[in-house]
Amino acid sequence: MIAKMLSDLKEEDLRGLLTRDVGITDVLETVNEIVMEVGEKGDEALFGFTEKFEGARLDELRVSQEEIDAAYDLVEDRLKEALADAADNIYHFHRQQKDRDLWLTEVAPGVTVGQKTVPIDSVGAYVPGGRASYPSSALMNIIPAKVADVGRIVVCTPPQKDGSVTPLTLVAADMAGADEIYKLGGAQAIAAMGLGTESMERVQKIVGPGNVYVTAAKMLLRGSVEIDFPAGPSEVLILADRTADPGVIAADMIAQGEHDPRSISVLVTTDDLMASAVMEELNIQAATASRSDIIRQSLEHSAVLLAGDLDEALDFCNAFAPEHLEIITADPMGAFRSIRNAGSVFLGKYTPVAAGDYASGTNHVLPTSGYARVFSGLNVDHFTKKISVQMITDEGLLGLEETITTLAEAEGLKAHAESVRRRLEPRE
Repeated sequence: MIAKMLSDLKEEDLRGLLTRDVGITDVLETVNEIVMEVGEKGDEALFGFTEKFEGARLDELRVSQEEIDAAYDLVEDRLKEALADAADNIYHFHRQQKDRDLWLTEVAPGVTVGQKTVPIDSVGAYVPGGRASYPSSALMNIIPAKVADVGRIVVCTPPQKDGSVTPLTLVAADMAGADEIYKLGGAQAIAAMGLGTESMERVQKIVGPGNVYVTAAKMLLRGSVEIDFPAGPSEVLILADRTADPGVIAADMIAQGEHDPRSISVLVTTDDLMASAVMEELNIQAATASRSDIIRQSLEHSAVLLAGDLDEALDFCNAFAPEHLEIITADPMGAFRSIRNAGSVFLGKYTPVAAGDYASGTNHVLPTSGYARVFSGLNVDHFTKKISVQMITDEGLLGLEETITTLAEAEGLKAHAESVRRRLEPRE
C-alpha cells in the first residue's frame, strides 16, 4: 500500500494510480482464438468451451421457462422481496433519464428542426458469475434497457458445474424483463451475442461488466457489435476530512477490496491524523474479514494519500476519475460541485458504495480505470439512438439560401448550392 503526501508521490507511483490498465493485453491472443472458433463452429464451440471453462456439460444453451419457474420456488421470499424493492428504485431512477420521444423547435422562420429518440432493436447483457453470483447486475443491465423500450433483451450468465444457473440470478433476470437467458460465460458468451450462432440470434449492442476475458472479447468485437465501455477491476476513491469516521472509511475500502485481488481502494484526506487512523483500522478490519486473503492482495496496490488542502485533493479526484467516489467531508455537496470525472458519487457518511451497488436506484455498471474521464455509467441513453429531423418551408429555405450557397461554394461543392437554387427558381 502507498501511504504518502500527494506532493511526495514518485512519478511512477502517480502514473500507476492514474493510468490503471484494464489488463487485456495478456489475454488477447487466447480471446481472439475463442471468438474465431465461435464464429466458425457456432453452438459446437459454445458447448465445448462451457465444458472446458465452467466444467458443465450442457444439452441446451438457453434457459427454459420451466427452469425459471423452478428458480422462483427455490429463492426465499425475503430475497425476492429485496430484489423487487431494489428493482423499484432502479426503475424510478432510470425513468427520470428517459428523453422525450420527439421534440421540434423553430430556429428561424420556416425552419423547424428536432430530434427523435428510438430504442436499439436488441441488446445483450452479460451478468458475471465465477467468484460469486451477481443478481444485482442483472437488474442494473436489464432495467434501463426495458425503460428505453428495447425490443429484445438477451442475458448470458455462466452456469454452475451441474449445468444450472444460480436461482437468484435467474429470478433477478426474469423479474427485470429478460426475453432470453443463456447458460454462457466468459469470452464465448460475448462472441455468441456479438456474432450469433444456431441457438442465438446476434444482438446489436453488448453491455455489462465481466472479467478480463469478457472485456477483451468486447473490445475485439467492437465494430461488428457496439459495447457500453471497457471495464477493469472495481475501484473506490474516498475524499475525507477530519469530520469523517476512520472506521467507516476503512470498512468501505475493505468492502471494495473483497471484489477482486486487483480491486483498488484509495483514500485522499486533508488530515494527517485521519490518514494514520484509517491505516490502523485497515489492519484491524482486514484481519477478521471473511475474504481476508483477497482483501489483503487488493490493499497491496491501494493507497492512503495526504493532500495539502481540499483543492489539491479535488484535483487528484478529477485526475483519478474513479469508478466510485465517496465524499465524506463537512460540506460534501460543496466538494461535489468541483467534481468533473467520476462514474458515480456518494455524498456523506451514510451513503456507502454498497447502497448504489444494490438499492438506491443508481446504476452500478460504471467505467473503471480512468474511463470516467470520457464515459458515463450505464444509463438509458446506452440503449437508444438519436435521429435528427428538419422541415423547411419555401420561406425558410429562402432565408437560408445565402448562408448555404456561400459556405457550399467556399468548400468547392457547387452542386450543393445548386440543389438550393433550383428549389427557389420561379416556376411558370
